[in-house]
Amino acid sequence: MAILLVFTGSILANKQLNEPLRLEYTPRWECRRIVSMAPSITETLYALGLGDRVVGVTRYCEYPPDVQRKTRVGGYFDPNLEAILTLKPDLVIMLEEQAESMPAMDKLKLETLVVSHKTIDGIIDSFRTIGRRCGRGPGGRWMAREFKDRLERICAKTQGLPRPRVLFVLDRTFGRGHLTDVYVAGADDFFETIIESAGGRNACRVRSVRNPVVSPEGLLWLDPDVIVDLARTDVLERYDRQTILADWKELAQMKAVQSGQLLIFDKGYACVPGPRLIQLVEDLARALHPEVKWEESGEWRVESEE
Repeated sequence: MAILLVFTGSILANKQLNEPLRLEYTPRWECRRIVSMAPSITETLYALGLGDRVVGVTRYCEYPPDVQRKTRVGGYFDPNLEAILTLKPDLVIMLEEQAESMPAMDKLKLETLVVSHKTIDGIIDSFRTIGRRCGRGPGGRWMAREFKDRLERICAKTQGLPRPRVLFVLDRTFGRGHLTDVYVAGADDFFETIIESAGGRNACRVRSVRNPVVSPEGLLWLDPDVIVDLARTDVLERYDRQTILADWKELAQMKAVQSGQLLIFDKGYACVPGPRLIQLVEDLARALHPEVKWEESGEWRVESEE
C-alpha cells in the first residue's frame, strides 16, 4: 500500500507539472569523466553542478570561466580524437548534428549521449536527458521547469501588445563600413519562439533556408522595425560598438536604423542555446516593450548538489 501511494503521488506530481512520467534513471556507472562537444552542453553540465566532472571541452567553450582550465578537444566538426581518448572519458555528450557528421566517434567505442539544441523544446528536454544520464535527474527537471516558467511569464506579459517586426542578424562581416555576408534568422522554430515569446514577429519569413544570406537590397525590402545584431565575443575584442553600428549607415533609410531600433546584443549567452538563453528572450522582450513593468532579470543560478 505504501508503494502504491508513492507511485500514485508520482503520477499526480508529473501530471501537475505537465511533464512526461519517467521512472528515475539510475546510471550503470557514475559519469565521473565527461567530455562536452558544444558550449551549450558545457553550460548545461555546469548548471547541473557537474562542472567538476567535465574533463574536456571544445575550443569554443567560454562560460563559466572555470572551463578555461579544461582540456580542449577541438571544435564542433573537427574534434581531436586523440585528445578525447587520452582523457579516458566515461561519457561524451554531443549535439545531434555532430553525431551525424562524426561516424568516427562510434568506432572509438566511447559511451556517448546525443541531444538536440535546434529548438527551444529540444533545449529544455536536454536538461532532463543530461540530468538523468549523469545522476542529476531532479536538477534536470528543475532546470526544465525554471526555463519554461520564465518563458511563460514573458509570454504572459507581452500577450496582446503590438508586435514589431524583428530581424535577427546572426552573423556578418564586421568593421567594413558597409554590410556584407549578412546571415539572418529565417522562419524556423528556434528564433520564431524567441521572437514571438518576446512580443515580436519575425521579419524574415523564408522557410527554405534556416539562415539565409541577405543582400543590402534584401534588407531594404524586409525593412524591419527592429534589428538585433548579434556580436560574438571575438567581434567585440576587435571592434567597438560605434564601429559595429557604422556598418549600417549605408541603409540609413531603413525603419529600424532611422528610429534607433538597431540593437547590438553582445552578451555571451545570446549566441549559446543553453540554460542562459532565457536571458536573451528577456533582454529582447525588455527592448521591444519598455512600456511593460519588468521584474529584475536574474542570472541563471547553478543548482546545488543533490
